[in-house]
Formats: sequence, structure tokens, C-alpha cells
Amino acid sequence: MLANPHTARLYRTIVGGLGTLVVLIGLALVPLPGPGWLIVIIGLFIISSEFHWAQRLLRFVRDNVERWTHWIMAQPLWVRWTTGAVTAAFVAVIVWLTLKLTGLPDWVPDLRLFDVIGLH
Repeated sequence: MLANPHTARLYRTIVGGLGTLVVLIGLALVPLPGPGWLIVIIGLFIISSEFHWAQRLLRFVRDNVERWTHWIMAQPLWVRWTTGAVTAAFVAVIVWLTLKLTGLPDWVPDLRLFDVIGLH
């Protein structure tokens, strides 16, 4: 199938387009809680199946995530806990801001807590 240059070019275009779409969706989801970065990496995996630059980028990402993981695990427990708490606070602020801008979904029960934190 890919011996034909036209088919190979079409295949690479489809793979590149699909991978780019997945990366863009992931980037749009990064500030929200959830798997934004994981989706970006999946998109890079898709693109890297056909493009060497994406393979190098994926290797760079993998190496830096591994380096970060080793660094954070080598830190004292208070540093790890503080990093986790700051990350959780950041995610909480993003969730609050998202709900403040978009409003609470209709299926969410009417709780007094939402009045206290300014979401009603």
C-alpha cells in the first residue's frame, strides 16, 4: 500500500493531521483538570510514527519527565508534599474559574457550599 508514493504521501498527511488534531485537543485541555498532557503525548506518538522530528520531540519529553520524576523523588518529603499541594491548589483554582465562567451544570445538586465559594 505504501509503496505507491501518492498513497504514502496521503497516509503521512492523514497521520500528521490526525496527530496534530489530537495534540491541539490535548493542549486545549491542559489548563483543565484531566489528562491534557497525556493526550498531547498520545498525539505526539501518532505523529512520531511517520515523522522523525516528532520522534525527537517525544524523546525529549520522555527524558524530561523522567528527569523531573527522579528529581522530585529525591527531594525531602516536605518538598514533595508542598509541590503536590501547590499543584492541587492550582487545579482547584482552574476548576473554580472554569465553573465561574461557564456556570454549574444543571445536574449538579444545589448545595450551600457553592454559595460559600461564589459559584451561584
